[in-house]
Amino acid sequence: MPPRRAQRGAVLFIALIVLVAMSLAGLALMRGVDTGSLIASNLAFKQSATAAGDEGIEAARIWLSANSGSTLYSDLPSSAYYSTMQTNVDLTGGDPTKPDFDWSTAVSLTPDTAGNQVSYVIQRLCELPGDPASVNCIRATGATSTQPSTHGAPTYGGYAISAPTGAFYRITARVAGPRNTVSFVQATVY
Repeated sequence: MPPRRAQRGAVLFIALIVLVAMSLAGLALMRGVDTGSLIASNLAFKQSATAAGDEGIEAARIWLSANSGSTLYSDLPSSAYYSTMQTNVDLTGGDPTKPDFDWSTAVSLTPDTAGNQVSYVIQRLCELPGDPASVNCIRATGATSTQPSTHGAPTYGGYAISAPTGAFYRITARVAGPRNTVSFVQATVY
């Protein structure tokens, strides 16, 4: 019988290296799945916040319907209504050249079941307070208007579309949701 050769353990060393490599691959896979879940979750929060903004737009529209005429000729800060465009204020916080709007002065609705806090502000699209017929406003004008405007007159062909004269209103809703989600929704109403 030939003498036995001494074992050197090379296979054990290679097996340990393969085991470490497989463990690292498993960790990387888990981390990738976690990142994908986190991104999907953040998108769901953002979509929920944006959808909740519609509640603010609707609440502001109802407020405008209930308050019409000369009531809307001047600012009503307690109702977050402003009779001018406020072009010197940044509503979304994205313009470093203008001061940010103070959203603590806006009308806030009751938070929804998802935890979204909706606030809104209404701005009449006029340069100055007062009767829209006597101040420069963005409005629909046409054959039935009493005062033409160079801003936003819709036309088809060479003729203006027939519409009564009245100022447009910009409603901006800000939604602050879970995980520091912030969404803005704007609508222009007549």
